[in-house]
Amino acid sequence: MLDASIPSLLAQERPGRWGALVGKLLGLAYTLAGRDRYDSFRLERVLGMSILVVPTVANPKLLRTGAFFASQIASRRIGVDAEVLDMGTGSGVCALFAARHARRVVAVDINPAAVHCTRVNALLNHLEKRIELRQGDLFTPVAGERFDLVLFNPPFLVGVPEDDRDVAWRSWDAAERFAAGLAEHLKPGGAALLLLSSFGDACARFESELRLQGFRLEVFARRRFINETVTILRATPESAPKA
Repeated sequence: MLDASIPSLLAQERPGRWGALVGKLLGLAYTLAGRDRYDSFRLERVLGMSILVVPTVANPKLLRTGAFFASQIASRRIGVDAEVLDMGTGSGVCALFAARHARRVVAVDINPAAVHCTRVNALLNHLEKRIELRQGDLFTPVAGERFDLVLFNPPFLVGVPEDDRDVAWRSWDAAERFAAGLAEHLKPGGAALLLLSSFGDACARFESELRLQGFRLEVFARRRFINETVTILRATPESAPKA
């Protein structure tokens, strides 16, 4: 749990009665339009980029968080010499936008379908030579490697995932393992960007575990939707100089 003397950087508000009602209406509209089918093939457009979504892979536009994360990467240019790790890459949307600028991007996901999906999207957007793909859990596929920037849109719920699709939503200990392994995978001066939500019981864990591991946290970006607020935290080791 967070130290009570340290205020949380995450938005704690929950949607009011009006927000909850609108959320239900949006859900109904998605159902009537057939957009509630997460486990189907869809071709989306995110900031002008074509993104194919395949079964068991989270849709960055439908779920909003992936598209928002990508928009922040697109608008705040990554250095041309940067090496970037996109953890839990999903459709690869953040890896794709990072690859437009960075020297090297490694995209990792535990779900084999997500790795395949990212490969297709890299080819679709002519970025296949700038993205390396690895399949595995958290930092395991990049053992011994360090990066200038780590991107992570993690599971928001605490629990044991039921299937490949559910690993994007649920994990028992991702917060603890991510925080424990982050420092050894950052170059000097490196940082992580972590997208968290007012929805889900795992988000506060990520914040508290990173603080316990000695990371300095600050709000990088925030977006309030009708029924959810998402916050991107920037995490840097306490010993690192401020930029």
